[in-house]
Amino acid sequence: MDATLLKSDAFWSEEKPVAITAAGVEAPALNEVPPLIFFRTSGSTGGPKWLGLSREALLLSARVVNAHLEVDEASVWGLALPIHHVGGYGVIARAHQANCGFSAFGKAWQVHDYLSWLESAGVTHTSLVPAQVHDLVVAGLHAPEALRAVVVGGGELAEDIGSAARKLGWPVLASYGMTEAGSQVATQGFDCLQQPFIKAPIETLGHWQLRLEDDGCLAIAGKSLFDGQLVQEGKDWHYQPREGEWFVTRDRVKLGDAGITPLGRDDLRVKVLGELVDIGAIEERLLELSGRRLKRRGFVVAAVPDARAEHALVPVFDAAVDPEAIREILAAYDEEASGLERLQKHVTLYPLPCSELGKPQRGRVLELLAEL
Repeated sequence: MDATLLKSDAFWSEEKPVAITAAGVEAPALNEVPPLIFFRTSGSTGGPKWLGLSREALLLSARVVNAHLEVDEASVWGLALPIHHVGGYGVIARAHQANCGFSAFGKAWQVHDYLSWLESAGVTHTSLVPAQVHDLVVAGLHAPEALRAVVVGGGELAEDIGSAARKLGWPVLASYGMTEAGSQVATQGFDCLQQPFIKAPIETLGHWQLRLEDDGCLAIAGKSLFDGQLVQEGKDWHYQPREGEWFVTRDRVKLGDAGITPLGRDDLRVKVLGELVDIGAIEERLLELSGRRLKRRGFVVAAVPDARAEHALVPVFDAAVDPEAIREILAAYDEEASGLERLQKHVTLYPLPCSELGKPQRGRVLELLAEL
């Protein structure tokens, strides 16, 4: 779907349902459903689903983000993410809401082409995922002077990468969001750019109410929440409205006056010999030990069912990762890991299944491991 058409007044004023699809993905039949914009999402652990958000919800999110990032009619939003993900679509919504400039990268990701595009289009605001920031840092590229804000979402930006990006002039701002929220729930502000990069806390945006459930997971309420979802029954999809004012996520967070500190997914904590182990924390440690040799899209720790221990923790790498780097990283990890957090022999997959935003698809990884 053409990003320019999605920015038009006609699209935002029409009252009919639309499914934003990726190439090769069949859209569900939108019969007897409200006039929502549907996004396909599967996260990293679940099966696919289609979440529906109203145009009003998306534009409210856009207005709040624009105000937070001081966007005006002279600004230029640059799109370098897929539009069938809410993070990319949000860029279009913000450009429309602010009536400001807009430019789409429109190419396969390549850092030098990306930098040239930023400069030629005069982009002032854009959104990236951590893997893209990593690539810019590794390439040693300096940000163009016109660029004011790079909102980083779709995953956690490691502090060493964020710090290196800041030194190169990239105004990276950590954010926390989800499809269910129409994009961002929290985003760091410009005041953070005057300080060393830290990945949290992240300032909560003003249109959200937040609370913690008894299990430590975050619940959110606000007018930018999704209205409902399409649930698959056999080959058919049926619309199911959201129930209640609050949506309970599976994200564990810490809430404070300064904002949200993400603590990992609740569904990434698994039982090993009767004790909970956080595989997300193990992945973070492997990243730290790698000294930037690993990317998030290059590996995952899989919790494989085990008859004795409940789960065995198997590090799985993409075939493009240097075998010597894997050996060194795992050796360093083994020296410090506790018994419950010990890793089994690693497995290499070609390729490691990942989403377009670089998130390993854990469910698919487990399926492939079961076939070995």
